[in-house]
Amino acid sequence: MKISELSRRSGVTIPTIKYYLRDGLLPPGHATAANQAVYDEDHLRRLRLIRTLITVRHLSVGATKEILSAVTHEGDLHQVLGIVINARPAELTAEEEQSPQPAPPGAADALRLVAEMGWDVDEETSAIGELGGVLAALADLGAGIDWRTLLPYAELVDKMSKLDLEQLSGMSGPLEQAERAVVVSVLLEPALLALRRLAQEDKSGRLFGTTVCDRDQAEPEQEEPDPHSPRRSTA
Repeated sequence: MKISELSRRSGVTIPTIKYYLRDGLLPPGHATAANQAVYDEDHLRRLRLIRTLITVRHLSVGATKEILSAVTHEGDLHQVLGIVINARPAELTAEEEQSPQPAPPGAADALRLVAEMGWDVDEETSAIGELGGVLAALADLGAGIDWRTLLPYAELVDKMSKLDLEQLSGMSGPLEQAERAVVVSVLLEPALLALRRLAQEDKSGRLFGTTVCDRDQAEPEQEEPDPHSPRRSTA
């Protein structure tokens, strides 16, 4: 396909595609003339992946390029998923490898929850820091919610994660794997949050709301007087 068709099918403008080509995010097309090239379905798939990482995940162009480079050379689906969800960075600099980072607030409680669930995860994964930050904030507020309170939620999430990984089965090439990992780990999250809010609204209405029947019993409607009926004497 020509670049115009690639733009139409991907939803990415031609100037942006040319920028990605110059910056190395998108591999060059198959040259047909001095200033012309054609592109295939792999280009389309990679371009859609780039657009999702930048516009939905809000990654920088540099971070996107680094992730795509690592994903392209990975053959392990577990590693591909880890890169996409930031379970592990695509590449650490020598300075980052040598300098230990301080544990984020609440990380110890997050690790206690992980241990209780029996999850085998990297202690340096960003999710540990995110969970620890929330737990620390809850403790500061005196909300009465700690890592033990989250265990029932963790059990539900554990079941959800099995459904997530079922969506990754059958993927073959690295780009296809990365694309599917983005769908599961990035694009499904807003849908799951929306479902949770819908369920909360339903349960809140059932537990705390006033039904139509209750309103009818609490505030019986007064019948309108019939203008044709004789009025009773008040004498």
